[in-house]
Amino acid sequence: MALRFTHMLATSGLQGASLSAPLSAPLSPWPAAPNPLVEGAMDSSGDAGDTPIPERPAAEGPSRRRIWSLGTRLHCSIIGTCLSTIELRDILRKLRVVGAEEASDHDLHCMAVVIAGERAGGAKFFQKALDRRHRSDIVRYSKAREPTTLLRLWDESLKQGNIPGAYWAVLTHPLTTEDIVKRVFGDVHMLSHLVGAANRADIRRLRELQQDNVALTAKIERQQRQLHQGFAERDAKICRLNELLAEEASKRSKLATSIELRNDDSLDPILDQLRTRLARETARRERSELRATELTAKIGKTERALQISRRECEAVREELDTIQRRLSALFEPQAREIEPAVRLSGLTVLYVGARAHQIPWMKELIERAGARFLHHDGGIEHSSGLLPGLVGRADRVFFPIDCISHDAATAIKRACRLTGKIYEPLRTSSLACLFSALVRISQFGEPPGPDDVALGSAKADGRV
Repeated sequence: MALRFTHMLATSGLQGASLSAPLSAPLSPWPAAPNPLVEGAMDSSGDAGDTPIPERPAAEGPSRRRIWSLGTRLHCSIIGTCLSTIELRDILRKLRVVGAEEASDHDLHCMAVVIAGERAGGAKFFQKALDRRHRSDIVRYSKAREPTTLLRLWDESLKQGNIPGAYWAVLTHPLTTEDIVKRVFGDVHMLSHLVGAANRADIRRLRELQQDNVALTAKIERQQRQLHQGFAERDAKICRLNELLAEEASKRSKLATSIELRNDDSLDPILDQLRTRLARETARRERSELRATELTAKIGKTERALQISRRECEAVREELDTIQRRLSALFEPQAREIEPAVRLSGLTVLYVGARAHQIPWMKELIERAGARFLHHDGGIEHSSGLLPGLVGRADRVFFPIDCISHDAATAIKRACRLTGKIYEPLRTSSLACLFSALVRISQFGEPPGPDDVALGSAKADGRV
């Protein structure tokens, strides 16, 4: 890859750059001594550059920084967060970089990171593209006159989910200090971890549900074939019996006259045999009908289980779509349409149950949305007598049906009915399920639909 990219830069007229220097450095963008905002700061090659910028820059005539003047360890996060793969490919196509058309997303990212550090090698194209894409955020952050104002604007952008443009505006602002760079870089880094951790468990659960769905569908089809075959055999037997009865009736009508005339009892054994055979076939038909009824009941039960499985699949898909849209908002340009951030200002959310290691994540997720977080473990360590008081203080009550006792769920429902509060049983105790419920409340201000609540209540009561 290194030889191919060196040849690519040489043939395109761009200045060659070492792939090992910026990409083999540690993941952290801040070395112990140098400043990451300065172009000549100490890098992996050991070269020292200009004097690091002071903690508070000079006020006279400050200007925005350029991407090639930033520390090379910041280029990877800037390219990956503030530009999409389509935009990167367009820029490299304009630079006539060989291999840009067929390169993978990772190779494309590596090419862009190398070129971003070379002013004469095409970094100006990245600077113009970033400034044009995030102009509104740059204008907004340019009004800041103090580093504290920059941090306040950054916190507002985090709550709104506006990460790409805000990240570029902060890193290139003349008032940005090394501490501010560490702060915003750390926020972007940890936010990607938080979303990824919540997403993995639901992807695994979705795959399991899809496999169960396929198995149930195959089982229903097999049972339906058996049932149809049984019905066909039963109908064929009935037809044959009817034919036999018609034949025997015809024979009896023909023999009636001769029997009366001769008073001959020789046909009685034949009639007895036919009656016995008819009784035997009638009993067999009744058994077939009973078997068909049992199979119909089993099919109905299986179809209900399949419907529940499909609803669970749809719920998981909706949660994954919500998480995907939030994750995409971290890397898509500001000009693209993204959904509004979760806003629950003024609400108090009570979460009952879940596992102990998940509580800090849930607390951070709810408080980032502007709501107040209350928690009760469902009676494991906390007293069950505290539940009515906590329900009375909350505006919304959540509890996962897979991680709460039956007694705790019953106590929550009773307390919510007495206080008129809204409760919502969650499908699982995952962060993705809670996040999906918060997005629904933020966007529509209403609890889940009647089918979802009925399904969740049935599971909480142990009926499903």
